[in-house]
Amino acid sequence: MAASLVRFVRGGFSRTLNRKYISDIYCANISSYYYIESTVRPKDPVTHKQLAVFGEYVAEMLPKYVQQVQVTCYNELEVMIHPDGVVPVLTFLRDHTNAQFRNMIDLTAVDIPSRQNRFEIVYNLLSLRYNSRIRLKTYTDELTPVDSAVSVHNAANWYEREVWDMYGVFFANHPDLRRILTDYGFEGHPFRKDFPLSGFVEVRYDDEVKRVVAEPVELAQEFRKFDLNSPWEVFPAHRETKAPELPAGEKPADK
Repeated sequence: MAASLVRFVRGGFSRTLNRKYISDIYCANISSYYYIESTVRPKDPVTHKQLAVFGEYVAEMLPKYVQQVQVTCYNELEVMIHPDGVVPVLTFLRDHTNAQFRNMIDLTAVDIPSRQNRFEIVYNLLSLRYNSRIRLKTYTDELTPVDSAVSVHNAANWYEREVWDMYGVFFANHPDLRRILTDYGFEGHPFRKDFPLSGFVEVRYDDEVKRVVAEPVELAQEFRKFDLNSPWEVFPAHRETKAPELPAGEKPADK
């Protein structure tokens, strides 16, 4: 009896030690997983120089349109061009033997209201032949159209429709320029920095007409005011803390 009791205690104690050992290993692995250092792309002066040389070559071939060439710290070539040079530069980069940027990976825009030409149009291109990427940038304002790139890259069709829908940048000679994400009767462009957070119209189902109707947003004026000291929307009624009301006949205590 005593011997079996000793074996039972020893077995339970050893199992406890094994579970604790496994738990410590698991926690150590989890810690090493979460505290692993992030991967940083190493600097490659050879690649940086090659991109700089190619950027200078593009600028020499298209001096009428190329305004600036730069290589970022992550070895990414950026070419800033005049808006009139969208189609010629894209065609050159697509057809030239030493470029062959035949794939348009993305086309997007950036809104910087402080600039005279507030919209920056960005074209990201890929060359499978040379396993290289290039980024084109141009600019425009609210009224000046930009030439469509659909004639050079068919992939620009939906990208330009998205930029038109979200930012309001008009692309001339686009085959089907219409909204792609918002409703057909949507007012304004949601990605503009001056677009209100609450929008202009709201939709609801009307039981009388038996369909969805759009109506102007009815909000108090305080919902559309902003606190100049904060980037977030704040109600004016709660910007200043009010002193608590005292019972009748009681005076505030002296500080």
